[in-house]
Amino acid sequence: MTRPALLALAITSALAAGGVHAQPTPAPTTPTTADDARVLDAVVVTGTRVAGRSAAETVAPVDAISVEQLARSGSPEINQALSVALPSFNFPRPGLADGTDTVRPAALRGLAPDQTLVLLNGKRRHSAALVNVNATVGRGSSAVDLNTIPTAAVRTIEVLRDGASAQYGSDAIAGVINVLLRADRDGGGVTVTYGRRESEYTVPVTPFSIISAATGVGGVGGVQAGAPATPNWAQPTEVTRDVSDGAVQTISAWRGLSLGDFGFLTVSAELRDQERTERDGYDNRQLYALLPGNLYDPREATIDRFNAWYGEPEVQQKTLFANAGIDLAGGAELYGWASWQDRDARSAGFFRFPRDTRNITSIYPDGFLPIIAPEVIDASAAGGIRWSWGDWAMDSSIVWGMNEMAFTIENTLNRSIGPSSQTVFNAGGFDYAQTVFNFGGTRSVPNEVFASDVFLAAGLEARTERYRIHAGEPDSWRNGGALLPIGTAGCTAPTPAQVAAGGCATAPGAQVFPGFRPANEVDADRNAIGLYIDLEANVTEQWLASAALRVENYSDFGENVTGKIASRFEVNDSFAVRGSIQNGFRAPSPQQQFFTAVSTNFVGGVPFEIRTFPVADPTAQALGARPLEAEKSVNISLGTVFTFGNASLTIDAYRIDIEDRIVLSENLGTIGTAAQQATVRNFLVAREPGLGGGRFFLNGVDTETQGIDIILTTPFETERAGLFDLTLSANFNQTEITSPILIEPLAGSELFGRVNRLVFEEGSPKDKYIASLDWSLGRLGATLRATRYGEVLTPGTSPSLDFVLSPKVLVDLEGRVTLAEQFELAIGAENLTDEYPDPFPVALPASGSVSRTLNGTGNTPFSNFSPFGRSGRFIYARLSYSF
Repeated sequence: MTRPALLALAITSALAAGGVHAQPTPAPTTPTTADDARVLDAVVVTGTRVAGRSAAETVAPVDAISVEQLARSGSPEINQALSVALPSFNFPRPGLADGTDTVRPAALRGLAPDQTLVLLNGKRRHSAALVNVNATVGRGSSAVDLNTIPTAAVRTIEVLRDGASAQYGSDAIAGVINVLLRADRDGGGVTVTYGRRESEYTVPVTPFSIISAATGVGGVGGVQAGAPATPNWAQPTEVTRDVSDGAVQTISAWRGLSLGDFGFLTVSAELRDQERTERDGYDNRQLYALLPGNLYDPREATIDRFNAWYGEPEVQQKTLFANAGIDLAGGAELYGWASWQDRDARSAGFFRFPRDTRNITSIYPDGFLPIIAPEVIDASAAGGIRWSWGDWAMDSSIVWGMNEMAFTIENTLNRSIGPSSQTVFNAGGFDYAQTVFNFGGTRSVPNEVFASDVFLAAGLEARTERYRIHAGEPDSWRNGGALLPIGTAGCTAPTPAQVAAGGCATAPGAQVFPGFRPANEVDADRNAIGLYIDLEANVTEQWLASAALRVENYSDFGENVTGKIASRFEVNDSFAVRGSIQNGFRAPSPQQQFFTAVSTNFVGGVPFEIRTFPVADPTAQALGARPLEAEKSVNISLGTVFTFGNASLTIDAYRIDIEDRIVLSENLGTIGTAAQQATVRNFLVAREPGLGGGRFFLNGVDTETQGIDIILTTPFETERAGLFDLTLSANFNQTEITSPILIEPLAGSELFGRVNRLVFEEGSPKDKYIASLDWSLGRLGATLRATRYGEVLTPGTSPSLDFVLSPKVLVDLEGRVTLAEQFELAIGAENLTDEYPDPFPVALPASGSVSRTLNGTGNTPFSNFSPFGRSGRFIYARLSYSF
């Protein structure tokens, strides 16, 4: 008999048992207060299947964050709100990263974004269709987009900071985020928020002497051979810019309605309009071709040298949510929810300057900035019923969700078509859909052995997933045959074959984002079924213990078994110890198994057309690809809980060992020695002209993550100054790769090399501190918060180019006043002191050479690894009306 069959037999036997009172999993119907959500007395439903447990009583750390806390900021994004509420949660906000500008990664405990499970009302949420393939935190991951859920729809967010694969299934390695929706039958509210960036930043300018000695982009140098030594345009040593941009306008509303005498319907809506921010530097390159006589073009002195969109994208977003429940006869309850979001975004790639070999001057005489304009549609629907069956509290549900992303590429061209190229392309896109069926029950079993009943939960979860890639219009991807003339930039040393052809091939497809080809189209699906059993009991009055076992079977990679043992011992009324040990897993996502596309990536300031191959592609297999296996983890945690009066202190240490982490390989053909690069590139070009590199997903590394979470909360009330609520929290986290470097068989280059290994180990802060003070007095209120981000490394292509971002402290301040019983006005500032990450230097002391470092073009002065972005101070006002 197989393990799933054995577990199914055990669950069936348990469900057939009877004779005791059922203990149902509570429905989220009663909102907690703001004060409740900020202390350990808040009742939680995540990490335990026992009703009525508080955050202080659980065997693992659970944070409960109320909607009031989420609202006390100028940002409507859940990811941003969580990043300033939880020290172990990071939201780095990268830019110039294709679709990742629109669907941004967030991570818990320094692990990958897709190693945190997201639940909505306790049910698995579908992930985004996008897989992050760019050089940012979370490269290679495909995670849930929390920003598809508006804060107006949220009652509470619970964050379980512990592995939970045995309880919830795949992905719950770092922890679980459970978003609980409003469930109100009356009342409502409307909130209007307006804010914008009011900021100033200073960045150095790369000296012309360095520009002229370095290799530029687009197949040409920083200046042309024979160019005058003295440029004809301004040469500042640094630039300071005062900026007022990035306006964000948000209108959100919710309304609770009664469904007869026994039901509720809560509807929520949000409109959001966000303008872009531009935090570019001074592009000091020669931009136009030399005139006869080797003279600089006069336009060099007048062209705008701040030519990048480097910052926040443009976003127009519409979201609807509904959550409903109705009590039936006999104690049963029907429930369900639905959501829809339409997000239009616009972000940019790198500027193609006029003499760039990828430009056609008859179309863009002054160069062009290609625009990536995806539309994201996200939708979900769920329905379920809770009922009693003998002594069991049963729950059965079906949840469907989908996410699709369609790309329009604007202000660009297909160089291989020539002067007749169009400038706007439908580049195709992809979608992901998931359907989850749950059937389970909970009950309490009396006994004479333990100090309490044994709380038993058992059930099954069946899941289907579908992933598709859709081709773009032909001109977005095809090779039109136009050649670079022999002797021009990019074709100065033609091969005999190029001489015979009359020129050098140009990169096919829409610049910045070539469209998906018919050969890239995918329609793949898979099924999974899981069976679980979960036990929890007070062994003694002081000792709480729990155990969970889960067996899952996937149609594509097979079976997985996970288990968890956790315990909490209450030494006295003020002190308790808790801990757990478990193994977990994360199944390779369909996006990681089947995604394929071509995109432009810059390596050391040089552009390459890079193809992402699916793991089953023969070209990828020749370079070392193998079928993906599940990631496997072992989590150990140990913590303490102190309570003294209304104050509490929790300290939780953890270690997470993960084997066979799924990563995106190096851009093979762009790394290693010149001989290794040539070997791989020639291999790839023989299969696809214009291709400069290739990559694929692989089980590439084993890691060890260790850390400590510390949270102190203490409310105190004064006689005249009002009520204060102080929270001090910190996270210390370190990840180390423990496996050797894998080598591809064709040329012997590294499959996952130095730069990407450093991103794992040094690309996120190793320490983060948050101090938050809430104050209220009558109609007045305020929040003061300081967040300190530890240092982060931006890895270069060689150790001499590595750049350390120094620690920064960001201060947020908000003041509130209740104008009448139903109106509240808030004015605030995020990043009040206008902090920026350290800009890239123009030359590194360690090299002492003419290296242009990590800002090769001069116009991208900040690192994408900054843990708080790079847009500066945000000032906002918020008006709320409640009824």
